[in-house]
Amino acid sequence: MDTFYDVMRRHGISRRSFMKYCSLTATSLGLGPAFVPRIAHAMETKPRTPVIWISGLECTCCSESFIRSAHPLAKDVVLSMISLDYNEVLMAASGHQAEAALEEARKKHKGNYILAVEGNPPLNEDGMYCIVGGRPFVEQLKEYAADAKAVIAWGPVPRGVVCRRPNPTRPMRCRSTR
Repeated sequence: MDTFYDVMRRHGISRRSFMKYCSLTATSLGLGPAFVPRIAHAMETKPRTPVIWISGLECTCCSESFIRSAHPLAKDVVLSMISLDYNEVLMAASGHQAEAALEEARKKHKGNYILAVEGNPPLNEDGMYCIVGGRPFVEQLKEYAADAKAVIAWGPVPRGVVCRRPNPTRPMRCRSTR
């Protein structure tokens, strides 16, 4: 897996510019000059963070907002900052190929990936209102979260489209459906 330094070199960044970047990073974090070599070492040796991005009950506006962001550009985030190993909205694969890519990423990065969760898990009827790959989303969410290094969740606001009444799904985090 590529490191940040590998990506920067491919983009034509010189060693001198890389070290300036490490110096600016140390300064912006309020660290002294002694931390510059440590930051450089970490960026040269540590792989980019693998991310698995899954979606529950949502309207895809969060993904759409990310795709259209300008600072930073989505392409820079996906190609240079993180290792986006799965996202059904952004990946070319679909169906069985997408599910295989998800399982491969989970096994390969078990305990080291960031799980990004867009949308709510439905809680009514044992989660049967959101089936992904033949399984309830809420079951998959619990399974994927157990193997993740960290979980980041966002999505429908409490009065958003997914949370409007009447809603038989009883999505988690929606005050309007309780």
